[in-house]
Amino acid sequence: MDRRSFFKKAGTGVVGAAAASTLAAPAIAQENPKISWRLASSFPKGLDTIYGGGVDIGDQVRAMTDGAFDIQVFAAGELVPGLEAANAAGAGTVDMAHTVAYYYYGKNAAYALAAAIPFGLNARMQNAWYNAGNGLTLVNEFMATQNLIAFPAGNTGVQMGGWFRKEIKTVADMQGLKMRIGGLAGKVMEKLGVVPQQIAGGDIYPALEKGTIDAAEWVGPYDDNKLGFAKVAKYYYYPGFWEGGPVVHAMVNLEKWNSLPKNYQAILTAACASANSNMLGKYDARNATALKEIVAGGAVLKPYSQEIMQAAYDAALETYAELNAANPAWKKIYDDQLAFKKESYLWAQIGEYTFDTFMMIQQRQGKL
Repeated sequence: MDRRSFFKKAGTGVVGAAAASTLAAPAIAQENPKISWRLASSFPKGLDTIYGGGVDIGDQVRAMTDGAFDIQVFAAGELVPGLEAANAAGAGTVDMAHTVAYYYYGKNAAYALAAAIPFGLNARMQNAWYNAGNGLTLVNEFMATQNLIAFPAGNTGVQMGGWFRKEIKTVADMQGLKMRIGGLAGKVMEKLGVVPQQIAGGDIYPALEKGTIDAAEWVGPYDDNKLGFAKVAKYYYYPGFWEGGPVVHAMVNLEKWNSLPKNYQAILTAACASANSNMLGKYDARNATALKEIVAGGAVLKPYSQEIMQAAYDAALETYAELNAANPAWKKIYDDQLAFKKESYLWAQIGEYTFDTFMMIQQRQGKL
């Protein structure tokens, strides 16, 4: 090959490579566009663990897109009231919300099944139902009717049963009690004589302090200690049978979700899954220390009586029968979740319960 011919061909190759490089750049840029979203949280910044789930999502999405996809997180009340976050996302007022689905029970009872129902799934079962069962598909079939798509993005684990200004021994003690407890759990407790009140987290303390309410449930020791409930209500009950494993969701406006590039959808999904795991781990790590501080501060820790537990369980089943008859969207999800729960507890009592019970005995005997 003569030199002139070689350099001519080589020059053409270099020009071709440069052109290809030039043409590739816009394609990459198009796949990673600059996008800025607003996320409305249902939680105040002071509750760093549950509010922090939304922050986790934003931080991880930014990190995975080198800042191209920026999700700004706004605490409850900064853009919309905490209990309106999902409604704002569905309407497109904000791009997404970090919230708990049962807050919107008043719109449709099916919302509650996405998060937690009394005597429902625990945290581990929730993850199994969503990730390996039909949970994500069924919940998002419903969410689509609300112009939303939702992803598990947090879990508190089983919650506490609430703070009471007086001791509660029997179902009779529940009569006329004004309690901060919303949604489906409130409807069940209403059958026990409770007068349910739906109040945002940041407003619970003053309501208890002023005697506007007689009792309140929130989350568990870590958050409850931060909010100082022991100062205004002496008795701390357990368990929160209405929230065995409540899911906190990232709810995204459906049109906004569909407009995202596929890689951004995958990144946001992964960020939600990470936030889901992180939140549960943080609560598990922090609740024990907080509970010891609460008791040391003078709170009286008490279990609900078996009478109250059984009455509440019976009231829950009665409520579910009513909803099955009246709400097809509820029934479709509930039937699937119930079947999953039956199988899950069949296994849990063989492995998890037996192991955990033995280890708890060792802990009580000081052998750990």
